[in-house]
Amino acid sequence: MYVVEASSYLFITSGVIGESYQNIKLQHSEKLNTNISFIYPESFVFIFYLLTEIIIYSVVVNFFILLTATNSMQVQTAAPPADTQKVSEEVPVPPPHAPTSPTANVIQEQQSVSSSPTLNTSPVNTTPLSAHKENIPLSNHVNNRVDSIPNGHDKSVSPSRVGEMEGESRKRKYPSDKAYFIAKEILTTERTYKKDLEVINLWLREEVGKEEGMPTDILSQLFQLIDPIYEFHSQFLKELDTRLAQCGSNKLESQRVGDIMLKNMSMLKMYEQYMEGHYGILEGLESSFRKNRRFEQVYRDFEMQKVCYLPLTSFILKPLHRLQHYHLLLDRLVKHYGSANHHDYRECMTAKAKLSQVIKGMVPVLSASENLVKLVELQRDLIGIDNLIQPGREFLREGCLQKLSRKGYQQRMFFLFNDVLLYTNRTTTPVLQFKVHGQLPLRGVMVEETESRMGATNCFTIYGGNRALMVAANSEEEKAKWLEDLTRAITQAKSRPDDAFHYLSLKSISSSDEVLDRSESSTMEDPLSPSRGLGEKGASPQQRSNTTVHNQLSGYLLRKFKNSMGWQKLWVVFTNFCLFFYKTFQDDFPLASLPLLGYTITTPGEDDQIQKEFVFKLQFKNHVYFFRAESEFTFSRWMEVISTATQNSARTRLFSRKESENESIRL
Repeated sequence: MYVVEASSYLFITSGVIGESYQNIKLQHSEKLNTNISFIYPESFVFIFYLLTEIIIYSVVVNFFILLTATNSMQVQTAAPPADTQKVSEEVPVPPPHAPTSPTANVIQEQQSVSSSPTLNTSPVNTTPLSAHKENIPLSNHVNNRVDSIPNGHDKSVSPSRVGEMEGESRKRKYPSDKAYFIAKEILTTERTYKKDLEVINLWLREEVGKEEGMPTDILSQLFQLIDPIYEFHSQFLKELDTRLAQCGSNKLESQRVGDIMLKNMSMLKMYEQYMEGHYGILEGLESSFRKNRRFEQVYRDFEMQKVCYLPLTSFILKPLHRLQHYHLLLDRLVKHYGSANHHDYRECMTAKAKLSQVIKGMVPVLSASENLVKLVELQRDLIGIDNLIQPGREFLREGCLQKLSRKGYQQRMFFLFNDVLLYTNRTTTPVLQFKVHGQLPLRGVMVEETESRMGATNCFTIYGGNRALMVAANSEEEKAKWLEDLTRAITQAKSRPDDAFHYLSLKSISSSDEVLDRSESSTMEDPLSPSRGLGEKGASPQQRSNTTVHNQLSGYLLRKFKNSMGWQKLWVVFTNFCLFFYKTFQDDFPLASLPLLGYTITTPGEDDQIQKEFVFKLQFKNHVYFFRAESEFTFSRWMEVISTATQNSARTRLFSRKESENESIRL
């Protein structure tokens, strides 16, 4: 309408301009009485008036078009379309105190991972990780049992995508209530636990079912104990998932987890049966492994598969460790609630009490099982020794110490039992094994602190028979723990009767290179190169961690390399002193792993330029990882379990039979 008015206005204006032009032409003709086209060319005048007309037309048209658009916007604002109103009604805004469904969060996390470039999941990646600049030595379990993720090929989420993820996270408004995140830890670790049960219930069952000559009696007992536990936890996981998905509602029932835990304490009868039968199964499997060559090969081959990312015996112990984890988290919930005034307190307290009764009787059984598992593993891993498994023998501690010999300080692996101390060095075989170089029966051993020598600090000397082993720990704390454990073990060994000892039969001892006599210790003059010293913190591996409830955790984390820009979302499982990385929690086996021997965990410094919350830093020499958690509680839990693991000694081997070239034990 306004454009038509503008055209009419222009038509009138054109007529006025044309008439004015004719008058001017006539005036000039009369005044000069000459040829107007020669003195004052009328073509120039015509062009002048034509340009004026065009300018006026443009101004008028633009003005009316702008006026039309403004009125149209006002009309749309006043009356939105019907379909827009419908969408607004169908998407209610959640209450500010309530989170969006955790199930929806998981879906968004999965979509985030799937929308980003995929991880390197090729069957074999033969390039050593150390060849990549600034690359972390992710273990691939020898011969690439678990594929590594080279830094140069990291499929990280772009910064723009991270911005979108952060925006989505802010919209979700995770609750700040600690109870929610404790309940979420129950859920995330339950997912990992179900996968661990499947290693035996599904994968091992399928593997041995294809073979002849298997010890069917022992295997049948194992499957009969695992089957009901697996079926129970499959349903239990669904209940947990549904409950946490309802946390966004205002219903009181959706804001509790104690009722689910208490209702499912019926599982304890199954676990009591498992506790009674699992030790005999461990003994039976070990006996069959030694006597049945075909089963030995099937057993070793299964442990080489990606799905068996831990020693098989570790999966057999998982059900007992799981009960301890439930007890730990229920205890934290009760302490968080503080009193019976909280609606979830009583049920959590009752469930915890029922668990306590079972765990109290389980502790000595679990300790004996862990000891048997460790002795069985070491019997296979130590070369040059026959009769390691003996009644009454207990594993106490293992770790790397720098041992002084004629060649200077050299890194050696020490294994402390309640009756003997072994020192070994690593073999050159692709499988992680150690050659035994000597043994010191504890009844004749003395230890004392020693002054620093040849540039090494944190030194102490172990005297036994005609030998004196001068060793150096990586830190003062590590030295103190070794001295404490050695002193206690020596005292207890001297109080035991002679018939309680079963001395080991060593096939070979390299005394010329590995044994330093007490008489030689005062004349030793071999220099110690600074490059072989112990000055760099974290240069040598710490003792492995106990496989305890405190050192198991799983959940989504964002990972970032030192020199990369983006963050990559991964499902991370921490167990047996190692981080295992998955694309999602539904994956059957890890994409890669990071053994943490020798790593330190801290928070980022100013030089790291990490402008994010809830980030922790893992570092070994120049290898650096950053991991980002979703909340303050989750961040503190990851810091707790990893920090605790780096300070204790171990009862289980890190991985299954395979071991990476880049495994952090560097002997």
